[in-house]
Amino acid sequence: MKPETTNTLKVVGILLVLFSFCAFALLPQPVRAINTVTATVTVGSGPEGVAITPNGEYAYVTNEGGTTVSVISTSTNNVKATVTVGSGPVGVAITPNGEYAYVANAGGHTVSVISTASNTVTATVTVGGTPVGVAVTPNGEYAYVTNASGTTVSVINTASNTVTATMNVGSNPQDVAVTPDGTYAYVTNYGNNTVSVINTASDILSATTDVGSTPNGVAVTPNGEYAYVANYGSGTVAVLSTASNTVKATVTVGSGPWDVAVTPNGEYAYVANYGSGTVSVISTASNTVTSTVTVGSKPTGVALTPNGEYAYVTNAGGTTVSVISTSSNTVTTASPTPKVPEFSNVALVSVAVAVVTLCAIALTARTRKRLRE
Repeated sequence: MKPETTNTLKVVGILLVLFSFCAFALLPQPVRAINTVTATVTVGSGPEGVAITPNGEYAYVTNEGGTTVSVISTSTNNVKATVTVGSGPVGVAITPNGEYAYVANAGGHTVSVISTASNTVTATVTVGGTPVGVAVTPNGEYAYVTNASGTTVSVINTASNTVTATMNVGSNPQDVAVTPDGTYAYVTNYGNNTVSVINTASDILSATTDVGSTPNGVAVTPNGEYAYVANYGSGTVAVLSTASNTVKATVTVGSGPWDVAVTPNGEYAYVANYGSGTVSVISTASNTVTSTVTVGSKPTGVALTPNGEYAYVTNAGGTTVSVISTSSNTVTTASPTPKVPEFSNVALVSVAVAVVTLCAIALTARTRKRLRE
């Protein structure tokens, strides 16, 4: 092939590639799926609570319908072990060093202490009536346990696994969360629509705040500024300022919100809606719901992995745990990588005309040359 013909074809080829690339950029792009259930794990009967180890490797799930705790490997989403505990286990919390899981056994008035190394029960602590909620202080020294059939919270010394204090709160206390600095414990009182605030240094009640109807789950943001309270009876989440212990905002979510967990970066709160079989995702910046995810029957517990990539949700109406990918909390349009510049229709027409013109010039030049020969 002659040099001049080769050069012409190269120019034409480049323009055709550019034309195709620009046309692709203007085509409708696929919408990326967000907050979708990526796995469903079968566990025991009536899974209720869930807690994830600090290294993110395992999720501990209480099976209230029996006497067991299922240990899920988060890398495979398979059950690695099943641990026998007390009757009707509900709440579960992992110590900050990841060595122990504290399980509140509602049917047995006890707390089982599981060694996460061997997945065996190493201690059983007698507490108040119908223990359901449990939280461990950030320094790992104490576990706070709510006794739902009365009006008390039991404080367990984790070194000796003995109850060192019992304090009065509101009626039918359900869940408990400790602030990141360990100064206060927030307790939801299902029976009288309040949240009790306990000073952990003195173990005395420092405040009582009215929230929505029958509050159940509670979670404190990583910066310690707010407590998110799931109001089961009113279908809302109350946002408490921990500085003033007053309700700053009320967010409408799904039916029967049961539990709540905040992402490690503090940007979102995930709410398990027992009545609607969904999880509501709240933006903590605007306190609005940005996404709703359908999970299993009667979701009750929710926990985030330490890297914030997944939310584990227990479905108490069956025997499963739903795993939600938290990759994005807003629907976005995927863009080609690298991103290409946008071209107007006029520009595209100009390119097309240029391509056709160059082809015509090349063909004309070739024809004239043959005639001269």
